[in-house]
Amino acid sequence: MARKGRTACIAADTLTTFGDIRLDSSLDVHHSKIQTFGKTHMGIVGSAAHTLVAERAFNDKNVKADFSTRDTAFDTLIRLHPVLKENYFLNAKDAEEDPYETSQIDAVFINANGIFALFSLREVYEYTRFWAVGSGACYALGAMHAVYDRFKNAKDIAMAGAEAGAAFDTSSQVPITVKTMKLTHSDPM
Repeated sequence: MARKGRTACIAADTLTTFGDIRLDSSLDVHHSKIQTFGKTHMGIVGSAAHTLVAERAFNDKNVKADFSTRDTAFDTLIRLHPVLKENYFLNAKDAEEDPYETSQIDAVFINANGIFALFSLREVYEYTRFWAVGSGACYALGAMHAVYDRFKNAKDIAMAGAEAGAAFDTSSQVPITVKTMKLTHSDPM
């Protein structure tokens, strides 16, 4: 995902993997990894089960999902965690040294307020230019870093990242899906 000027863009590959088995977009009716919740576009990485769980849990009246800011996203994750455990049988155990139970979910998301990411221990970050998660993230970050100052818009920057991930990561593949959004404010830098 990237932001530039008054536009944000999220881009994602469309491949799902189950170990060594690859499910590409030609066989998967629901191949987009970008989900929309209210006025937020989100790309969730990790287990394929997260997609169905998120679709239901983020619409749960007890969760009151709000990803509009860093603080409201954090509050949503606090309300979400017990719902994930009770209703969706989340295995909240990861490593013994983790300071908190894990939600097992990492994601990037965009809305009119900016570009953000959330991580499994309920960390929420807001970014100034771009970020990536998932198996191709290292390639995507490198590509977006290389083109950010040369490209004029967020869509081209985000596409460069997703295309690099799909080109070099064995768990990623084209086609790329994209969502753009107008931002309330210009770049925060």
